[in-house]
Amino acid sequence: MIVMQLLNKRYGHCGRMWKVMTILSFLCCTHVFSQNRTDLVLENSVLQLNWQQDKTGYRLQSVALKVGAGQEEHLTMATQPRTILFSKNKPQDKSTHLYDKDGKIIHFPDTQYRYVLPVWSQSLSPVSLNTAGETLHYQPTTVTSDSHSGLKFHCEHNKFLLSEEWHLDPEHKHDICVKMTLRAKEAGYYALSTPSLAIADQQQFQWAVIPGLFQGAALNPDFVRAYAYGHGIPDRPVIVRERTASTLASLVTMQSGVTLAAVAEPGTGRDPWLNDVKTHADWKLGLSLMNRNKELTPTLYHPVLGEAGSYLKEGQEITFSFRYTIQKTSWYNVLNHVINDVYKFSDFLKLKETSRSLTDRLYAMYDYVIADSTSKWRTVNDKNTVIGAQDYLGGVYGSAKDAMKNSDYGAMWMLARLTGDTTLKQQRLPAALNFKLQQQQQEPGFFYGSAAGQYYLYRSQRFTEEWGPYSEPIGTTYYMLMDIGNILLFEPERSDARLALRKAADWLLSKMHSDGHWEVAYDNKSGNPMFEDVADLRPTFYGLLVAYQLLKDEKYREGAIKGANWFVEHAARKGWFLGVCGDTRFAPDFATAQSIQALLDMYALTKDSHYQTAAYQVARYYTTSIYTHPIPTQEVKQVNGFSRRDWEISQVGLGFEHGGIIGSANHHGPILLASHAGLFVRLYTQTKDSLFLNMARAAVWGRDAFVEANTGVASYYWDAMNKGAGPFPHHAWWQLGWITDYLLSEAIVRSNGNVTFPSGFITPKVGPHRSYGFKKGSIFGKPVDLKMRKGLVKLDNTSIDYILATNSDDKELYIILLNNSVDQQSIRLTIDGHQSRNLFGLVQKDIYLLNADGTDEARMERSSEYKIALPATGLKIVKINYQ
Repeated sequence: MIVMQLLNKRYGHCGRMWKVMTILSFLCCTHVFSQNRTDLVLENSVLQLNWQQDKTGYRLQSVALKVGAGQEEHLTMATQPRTILFSKNKPQDKSTHLYDKDGKIIHFPDTQYRYVLPVWSQSLSPVSLNTAGETLHYQPTTVTSDSHSGLKFHCEHNKFLLSEEWHLDPEHKHDICVKMTLRAKEAGYYALSTPSLAIADQQQFQWAVIPGLFQGAALNPDFVRAYAYGHGIPDRPVIVRERTASTLASLVTMQSGVTLAAVAEPGTGRDPWLNDVKTHADWKLGLSLMNRNKELTPTLYHPVLGEAGSYLKEGQEITFSFRYTIQKTSWYNVLNHVINDVYKFSDFLKLKETSRSLTDRLYAMYDYVIADSTSKWRTVNDKNTVIGAQDYLGGVYGSAKDAMKNSDYGAMWMLARLTGDTTLKQQRLPAALNFKLQQQQQEPGFFYGSAAGQYYLYRSQRFTEEWGPYSEPIGTTYYMLMDIGNILLFEPERSDARLALRKAADWLLSKMHSDGHWEVAYDNKSGNPMFEDVADLRPTFYGLLVAYQLLKDEKYREGAIKGANWFVEHAARKGWFLGVCGDTRFAPDFATAQSIQALLDMYALTKDSHYQTAAYQVARYYTTSIYTHPIPTQEVKQVNGFSRRDWEISQVGLGFEHGGIIGSANHHGPILLASHAGLFVRLYTQTKDSLFLNMARAAVWGRDAFVEANTGVASYYWDAMNKGAGPFPHHAWWQLGWITDYLLSEAIVRSNGNVTFPSGFITPKVGPHRSYGFKKGSIFGKPVDLKMRKGLVKLDNTSIDYILATNSDDKELYIILLNNSVDQQSIRLTIDGHQSRNLFGLVQKDIYLLNADGTDEARMERSSEYKIALPATGLKIVKINYQ
């Protein structure tokens, strides 16, 4: 038992198993012998693998899954199950031309997409397209260590010696662990590939997925749409890099409902920060949904041909450990198994230590956004109107470093309401509102009422879109309907905003096609549709839902339903999505997470359950946009002159801006803007799927290594570490928004719905978080107002966050305490007496400590300091009565 425990920590289940077999063989003097039997069986209570010997060697004859009561599911065997890739010389990394069905060269993308072109070129190398090197087929010819739970095959080829060790995992009975060892007989480049255990019918399969890259229920002969956008499965045996594979597995669900996955053992893929520099782009593992013979089967490659570790001199060895899992269940359930059982995702939360609470960051960012110097706030005159926004120093079409942008209008109005800050109310919000009203197209014609662009260029005094002279319908949903909608929640009597909202909704409705879809964009000069090679697989319909909720005009409700129905049919059910970042030509991104909340809001509006079903399905897809590897550790690494533990800078739990073949995650890794976190907490409440909750917490807790100390603002991209907002000062508003959304969602979950606050509309662009504070909430049935009062409360434990609320009728202050750790925590809570008196102009009378269900835990004696214990991931509430 001691041996097993020690080995499990270092090697995991399968790695431990190899060591245990070796140790037990030695201790028990197990005889290793040549095996000449013609039939070999590897079997447990749920799986049976049968090999038969023919003149070429041992061939896998059948794979059966025992599904109960004597029934078995037999998988279809591959024609060429075992291959090694070999090249005498290093394969070229020059990109290959693509041709359409008429033999013409495909030019994609256009030359202005400078962020996309390098990674797209990399993805067209012979290695990526799986055309490099020789394909060496082999069959094992001898077997040693024969037992019902383990087999060891051997093969001698003219270029290599190879052994395969196969064992059934005793802890996960649907899993088969394999270790391949190759010794070179000839110098050259080698890539080991997982043997093709079974294949799916390319015309009939339920689902195939490489998490983060491809997903779908059909092969797509349109190679660019499949390869660049993940719209279906490429019809070629392409090999992708692990840098945007969120989980190191390839999965196929057969028509029978059996899911087969090939999973790399932990430690096989690259470490994105190995020692003291970024190694995110290292390519150690290749993933594919086809073998070299173009059969549909999960396939992995290690090392990758031509990459580090693939060159062997004569006599040198390489090994590759992986597992198959075979279950009659959905791809998502198998993915859950891989994430939690193989890659130990939930264990990450045990490592987390927080040096700065989320609440402290909120108050620091409050200071940041009201200071002109740090927030880069700028006011300019546009058509005799003073408009205000923050400088934007990223790339914008036509910009001379003069772009301005506001990001999260809901968060702006929320912060003003929660704090009562006069700078916000008297200076920021009026200029920001003017910016919003000026942002609407006022010239009669094709674009009247639409958004003129998300950025303002103050030198040329015009609005523009991010990456070209075009206008997107979803831009009107974002920058007119959602932004103005959130403003109207706080200021419902503003007639100018209501008029602008109606104009925008009428334009959006007029541009919806009869079947419920929109064009991706229109050329600003001609009004002709653009980007017709892709469909608008985005939650554009949400703008009409906002319009209906505020204006109560039935035509907007009917339009939202028609648009949502089209989205469900063409995006949600197929797993095809489009992004909203023009600089990456709309690679699928966080707009997919927005569509989850948009569909849930459609369900709330209509009570039509097919929207809820679609939302849950898209949520399961979106888990493949969250990194789950490599397993975080305590190893110390050097980051920009600081010592950091590996878990502090881990990508695990963080999501893409956009992933896939052409997304920014190829360059920068994931992002720290975890807009999805609050939604994932709410999804846990609805589905009881703990993966959502664990992913939310993994994204949010203990991310101090990415937070700029002075401002509390986290970097956007992972590889920026703690450099702060950088060229994106407006991101602080999104961070204020999503952190508030997350904390309130946790309060709802942990109080079992006894703490609730009405939520506003989704923020534009970056995800599904929502605004709060425009309407009273409820704590144990009492009406309360959400508040922020800097310095009112002090805590001595950074793992604890707090939310403030007041009941003006009964003169009560509520301090909602959240333990954001998996350990019990104790705190000392201090309340500033002066600020406390200023809340109601009264003094404290009675103080109670309440449990999550509202019951009194204790009446507390009035003091300057209170000691409170909170259970792991728990909630308690301090209630103070005033007189």
